[in-house]
Amino acid sequence: MQWVISAYVLGYGGFMLVGGRAADLFGRRRMFLTWLAIFLVVSALGGLSSEGWMLIAARFVAGVAAAVMTPAGLSIITTSFEEGPQRNRALLVYSGTAAGGFSLGLVLGGLLAAADWRWVLFAPAVLALIILVLAVPLIPVGAMERSQDRRVDVMGAVTITGAIMLLVLGVERASHMGAGGTVGTLTAGLALVAVFLVTERRSAAPLVRLGIFRSAPLVRANLAGLLFSGAFFGFQFIAVLYLQELRGWTSLQTSLAMLAIGADAVLAPTLTPRLVDRFGNPKVILAGLLLAVLSYVLFLPIGTDTVYLAMFPTMIILGLAFALAYGPLTIVATDGVDESEQGLAGGLLYTSFQFGAALGLAASTAVIVAVADAGNPLDAYRAALAVPIVAAALAAAVSASGLRKRPA
Repeated sequence: MQWVISAYVLGYGGFMLVGGRAADLFGRRRMFLTWLAIFLVVSALGGLSSEGWMLIAARFVAGVAAAVMTPAGLSIITTSFEEGPQRNRALLVYSGTAAGGFSLGLVLGGLLAAADWRWVLFAPAVLALIILVLAVPLIPVGAMERSQDRRVDVMGAVTITGAIMLLVLGVERASHMGAGGTVGTLTAGLALVAVFLVTERRSAAPLVRLGIFRSAPLVRANLAGLLFSGAFFGFQFIAVLYLQELRGWTSLQTSLAMLAIGADAVLAPTLTPRLVDRFGNPKVILAGLLLAVLSYVLFLPIGTDTVYLAMFPTMIILGLAFALAYGPLTIVATDGVDESEQGLAGGLLYTSFQFGAALGLAASTAVIVAVADAGNPLDAYRAALAVPIVAAALAAAVSASGLRKRPA
């Protein structure tokens, strides 16, 4: 199972940036529909697999397909609406839909796994088919469907894909192999990052135009997104282990317990636009990140007999935090970016989210293992909560640095 999960994570995390830029170069609609179809096929094949290697290969390709679809889908939205209130509302509806899918996926995943693990793969294939049938007539062919200059930076694509895959693999391995088995992998990943940067400086048509990082809001959004994602996935891992391993809850019970986080699906398209219109994205993001810190702190008093009502404030506040932070971070990360680089901007943001998730999981696991060896499991879970608390606090500090000082 570890290899199956790792295969999807590597495919999804490793190809996100290349997928986003490919959408700019070869057409966002084309890339989205093509890789949606590939995702459909390999998900179905994964459900039909009879050998372990077949399942691993199918999950890896599904991860790659998702890595291309995600930034391509985001760039379709950002290029279909002019920058401003309309695009902001569209992105907030998009983020709310994503949150709703995530929350419902937890519950449906538990139900499907209880029936037959193969349905966990068949269900995404069915959904992909429905989306594909609807997307073909509904997604318009935009005026800038693809770049006029479609030169491919092969060296940049190879080095950054290899670098991200090695870094994600190294962090992921640290969660169950310790530091000794990850140093070489991380070192190789960082070396490829250095090669990539040199390549991009010299390339006439770089995969990533390094000048895009001159945008301070974009950089802050990516850093805050990385830390916010690390905090969220670290907390999710801790909470699931606590409920299932210590409390003996089933997968379905655990999924239902965390369903309140899905309040984002309702709040993101309804409450968040009003707050953004009144206070602006930076302040709304900061409020969301501070609420995330509060939600994790409220989970610290958990015990071996804590009732769900005592956990509920964490879940509902975290849902509100997600509604306030996730969508506006997406807006800030894509605002002011040229239409020809919207896929790249989306790829950068989602790469940050994915790498942050890997860091949060690895750090939380490392703390749990270290403390559990010296004490009881409950102490380990409480100690591990320092990871999401600190990560969310750092994300808030990064976002706060972008607030303009009011004139005296």
